[in-house]
Amino acid sequence: MRAEIISIGTEILLADIQDTNSRFIASNLPALGIDLYYMHQIGDNLGRLQELIATAMDRSDLVLCTGGLGPTEDDITREAIAAAVGEEPTIVPELEANLRAFFKRRGYPMPEKNVKQATVIPSGEAIPNPRGTAPGWWVEKDGTILVAMPGPPAEMTGMWDNEVAPRLRERSTGTIIVSRTLKTIGIGEGTVDDTVGPLLTSTNPTIGVYAKRDGVHLRVTAKANTKAEASALIQPAEDRIRELFGSAVWGADDDTLQASVGALLKQQGLTIAVMESCTGGLLASTLTDVPGSSEYFKGGLVTYSEATKRQYGVPAHVIEQYGVVSEETAAAMATAVRSELGADIGVGVTGVAGPDPHGGQPVGTTIIALESPAGTASANYVFAQTREVIKARAVTTALLLVRRAALGELSP
Repeated sequence: MRAEIISIGTEILLADIQDTNSRFIASNLPALGIDLYYMHQIGDNLGRLQELIATAMDRSDLVLCTGGLGPTEDDITREAIAAAVGEEPTIVPELEANLRAFFKRRGYPMPEKNVKQATVIPSGEAIPNPRGTAPGWWVEKDGTILVAMPGPPAEMTGMWDNEVAPRLRERSTGTIIVSRTLKTIGIGEGTVDDTVGPLLTSTNPTIGVYAKRDGVHLRVTAKANTKAEASALIQPAEDRIRELFGSAVWGADDDTLQASVGALLKQQGLTIAVMESCTGGLLASTLTDVPGSSEYFKGGLVTYSEATKRQYGVPAHVIEQYGVVSEETAAAMATAVRSELGADIGVGVTGVAGPDPHGGQPVGTTIIALESPAGTASANYVFAQTREVIKARAVTTALLLVRRAALGELSP
């Protein structure tokens, strides 16, 4: 089954919002055995949208639209679909009654312009949307399926999971594509590629190597008639990758680095505290993104000024002799916060996030130090990128050091 996706809304073209809907749908099509050929972003223009829908329905088996199902004048997806297939939308009494009841439950009358959300064309049917007022449309015309879903991501994903994907799964007759992503850290992309080289010649499964902010990922992808058969093709390759990279593999698929590190800390019965300068609390925030992190995270101190660093235990002579952005100061920060908050592991982060250099150090200089019973470690990098990216990469590097400490890979 050949598919294409149409994301509708001028706000997408103006970059006021990100088109996360297309990414979500695209990532879910391979497991349904559906091949994606085209992706479009288009504004709220009736003529252009009608033309695009007509073209898509002429060349594809499945057209998936998101957005433009609201009640306002610029919500023109229904009108464009109706014009593309040459049919007139009519009000469905049951849908109208449901819509009015929806507003009544909230204590105010329904604006009459919302009635357009209770319409359907003869070749279509409404798709329930319990999360909002806009039902979707399932249209079948001349051998093509068109599905229109709401733009708000929560409404769209709910409709996809509960209504659209199950129906498409029943219709799909092609081979399905299943992927497994293994995530490594602490090894460069070139080294990963060289190490896994002999596996890259495989055609089913195929293996791709991708550099990401949280390390280097290896995606193993297989085609088969069923998910079980595809998974069976993937398993030997996954086993070999884990054998080649050992503890450098920190997670898979939707795993996050902070959750993986947190699980290790919990498993080892270790606690952690952090003192941050250039990252401004981002490391503490990332660690506490994980539910249950209070079991191992003692707390964090954002010591952005020299005076605050001294206040919380960083010796004045260290700062004066070596400077704020130095390995010595980062190490003193790790020692101080570990003692101050009574944690097993202390982490200190300092650096120059930019946009201006500081103390002779270039923008992007990042220094991280860790102190624990298992030993000490430090990292010194220059990340020549934006302020936001510098902070994010500093957090990733800090998590790598914490992971090594939890795995017992540091020397006392």
